Amino acid sequence: MERELNDEEQQDLFAWIDKIPLSRPKRNISRDFSDGGMMAAEVVKHFFPKLVDLHNYIPANSTQQKLSNWNVLNRKVFSRLDFHVPEETLNKIVLSTSGAVVPALSALREKIDKKLENPKNNITNPVYYDTRDLKKPCAEIHQIHTQLTELRKDEKNMEKNMKVQHAVTFYSDMDQSLRLILQEKEQAVLSLQETVEILQIKVNKLEHLVHLKDMRIEDLTRHLEMYKAKERTH
Repeated sequence: MERELNDEEQQDLFAWIDKIPLSRPKRNISRDFSDGGMMAAEVVKHFFPKLVDLHNYIPANSTQQKLSNWNVLNRKVFSRLDFHVPEETLNKIVLSTSGAVVPALSALREKIDKKLENPKNNITNPVYYDTRDLKKPCAEIHQIHTQLTELRKDEKNMEKNMKVQHAVTFYSDMDQSLRLILQEKEQAVLSLQETVEILQIKVNKLEHLVHLKDMRIEDLTRHLEMYKAKERTH
């Protein structure tokens, strides 16, 4: 990895990088790739989309966070490519040392090309479970629980109103006008009861949906654990 590239090799490497659509414009390669996060991760993601989760990498200015990004790349991504950037090289890269990242990118390119040329050993073949698949149902369940809470509040308020209105019927010695008012209230109570029944149906449906989402999370978690166990055996 420490082998220095000649001018022709560097220009070829830069041309290869220029063909990759990255989220930030490329200005100075030493600074562009120093944080390890977006740029280096995006290079690998371009060729192996399922291998890289960009949410794991944070655009950084601090040396500590830059090292953290590169270490995540080493552990979660580069290891799948039979590739590793030594700590000594990383320390130079995160400090934007001129030319330090060039040999690393060149070696990474070779590993990527090697994997692409050997489909039987391609890292995209194993099943890959994106952690966002777990986050999405969790977020949906949180939203459903919020809806359930609101529905139950509405239901309790309606039941309270119904009790108050039913209490009025105990007064029998009332004049005709008041009785008409009570009849209107009774109709309102019936309407509220229908609304409560509708809300209860919605609550039941949402609770069923929560149960289905829980089952989905359990299934994804089980597959993820199986995948991790399989990785450890290799």
